[in-house]
Amino acid sequence: MSSVRTPDPNPGWLGEEELAAIRQRLPLLYVEAVPVRTDGMGRVTEVGLLLRVGASGTIARTIVSGRVLYGETLRDALFRHLEKDLGPMAFPQLPASPVPFQVAEYFPTPSPSQYTDERQHAVALAYVVPVTGTCDPRQDALELTWMTPEEASSPSVAQEMEGGRGGLVRAALASVGRLV
Repeated sequence: MSSVRTPDPNPGWLGEEELAAIRQRLPLLYVEAVPVRTDGMGRVTEVGLLLRVGASGTIARTIVSGRVLYGETLRDALFRHLEKDLGPMAFPQLPASPVPFQVAEYFPTPSPSQYTDERQHAVALAYVVPVTGTCDPRQDALELTWMTPEEASSPSVAQEMEGGRGGLVRAALASVGRLV
């Protein structure tokens, strides 16, 4: 038997222990996406919100979100997380420019930011991404609910969202001219 190790085909992944140690020392980079449906003129007609079981066992609404891996482009990370959360037939229309509509900073403790994540300090680049295909939530998502922009930006839906992401959905809708 050879003692030569095969290189890790996905060196951007961290083990749970490594990730926990890094989360205690460094802010991590994430991408977040608000999936939307648009009409023929490009106006947002529906907003897709995921329903997930959170780390504490509570059920909450959220958006597509995930880490950017070492050596991964923002575009690749965005596409990977959209496919992971919405399924391979969602057909996201990634933005031509990787400029986000907002940069959200998450803190594990109370801070000036409206966003929280008890696990870590994280910085997320947030995008509005139209999807044209059939969405079939995967991984830890229980379902995807399509809402009108008015419903998605309502205070009652914001209360159902984790980490202050209701504010991020409102900012997403404002960035495309659809805030109520």
